[in-house]
Amino acid sequence: MKSSWFMGASFPVRRLAWASAGVLLATSSAAWSATEVRVWHSLNGHNLQVFEALVKSYNRSQDQVQVRLKGFDNEDAVEAALVAAKGVQDRPHLVQLDDDRYPEAVSRRPYMQPLHQLLEKNPIKDAKWFVSEQVSFARDGRGRLLAFPYMLEIPVMYYNIDAFKKANLNPPAPDRVWTGLQGQLVSLANNGSRQCPLTSDQSVSVNLENLAAVNNQLFINEPTGKGKNAKPAEFSFDSLYIRHLSMMISWVKSEIMVKPGGEAVAAKRFANKECAVLISASSNLGWFKEARGLDFSLTGLPYYPEVTKTPGNPFVGGSAIWATSGHPKETDAAMAGFLAWLAKPDNAANWFQRTGYLPLTQQAFAATPASYYKGMGNWQEQVSAYARNPAANGRGFRIDNYPRIRAMFHQTLETALNGNQPAVTALKMAADEAGKLMQQRAR
Repeated sequence: MKSSWFMGASFPVRRLAWASAGVLLATSSAAWSATEVRVWHSLNGHNLQVFEALVKSYNRSQDQVQVRLKGFDNEDAVEAALVAAKGVQDRPHLVQLDDDRYPEAVSRRPYMQPLHQLLEKNPIKDAKWFVSEQVSFARDGRGRLLAFPYMLEIPVMYYNIDAFKKANLNPPAPDRVWTGLQGQLVSLANNGSRQCPLTSDQSVSVNLENLAAVNNQLFINEPTGKGKNAKPAEFSFDSLYIRHLSMMISWVKSEIMVKPGGEAVAAKRFANKECAVLISASSNLGWFKEARGLDFSLTGLPYYPEVTKTPGNPFVGGSAIWATSGHPKETDAAMAGFLAWLAKPDNAANWFQRTGYLPLTQQAFAATPASYYKGMGNWQEQVSAYARNPAANGRGFRIDNYPRIRAMFHQTLETALNGNQPAVTALKMAADEAGKLMQQRAR
């Protein structure tokens, strides 16, 4: 019956049917022939949702390129998958990698393609990068970009405004001097925030790396001399570090600072209004803005006025998108085209505003209205500082084998904060062990 019905249809109807089928076949063919760009990442939660929405929008905007995302639980899982990949077909075209403070080592991998090489043949037009070229993140020694600086973040101090009001602290904001903050934490603990006056998930960043940057001190001494007189780079954790870590140990002991129990625990507790103050990455900002009932703001990290009159800016951290090599010219063009789309002012501004990562371009920063910063403390001031050339001690640092050194620093701080080692002993052992690790070949 169906066959007879079709054959009995009028010619215009049959022609319409065949035309519709032709359009469907053409659409399927176009989708099938679209260049695929595989992107591996370790984003999660709120920021993953923002990225997925951008990718869907890109895929809908044209039919020549289709971006496919593959997520991993963490950076280690991404690295393991890259190592396990046997050939170009098994690898992504673009991959998110955390900053390891020695990007040249990543760029020398045989399957990596420095971004500046990709963009020489496929330039991103009219986009000016936001973060100063003198910041070492994702750049080589000549200032050339090695990766797409998309997930750049800085540590900030978030605070629950309601908790400060409940403790009768006026103004309801944390003191940016460490000793002044200590008194406020006692008041918070005694007035409603006993369970969690302060917590952080940035132990090494706050207590070592950015203790230097924010107090305008060198984090690591550069190597000097040549030949027999050569002196390698070394860490010198002086009285500033000893004083600070000793105070942090006392804060944990007196329960005005709570150590997080595991990955992401600290940020979740703040989002759930359990903690009054959180020192964490700026990339949590978008998540916190959408947390129900959370009235919060943020400010810069504390500093010691005895060391510096004006606090410096923290080092840029986070991750970037790296391009892999060995692909046809058409695929390289597709990869660069997707990155160029992310760099468009509206798209880059959307990413900045909804996540808390630093702006990708100057245009994205300019496209962000003043209303975005309302109620967010000095966030605009903190962000704008990174478009300017940084002070010598705030440009960043390059240390071979730093992932292993950082892991050792983390464990050392854990031991000290647990009360199992005094600050002076812990820091001396950390400096000595770091010196040994710097002499070893990075794995």
